[in-house]
Amino acid sequence: MGIFWDLIQQSEIQEQSKKAKNLEERVLILEKELSETKTVLKKTLMALENYLEKDIDGDGKTGF
Repeated sequence: MGIFWDLIQQSEIQEQSKKAKNLEERVLILEKELSETKTVLKKTLMALENYLEKDIDGDGKTGF
């Protein structure tokens, strides 16, 4: 019975390892998407401020 228990535990450890790797990959993808979204948002804000000639984000300047 002991050997079967060891095999079950080893299998569960391997499954958890796979899940952790998948989670790490998902986090990396989400971080990349967030960075890209922030870049697009910043460019959009700059374009809007230039177009309206108004400080929208409160940084004291418009656009660039």
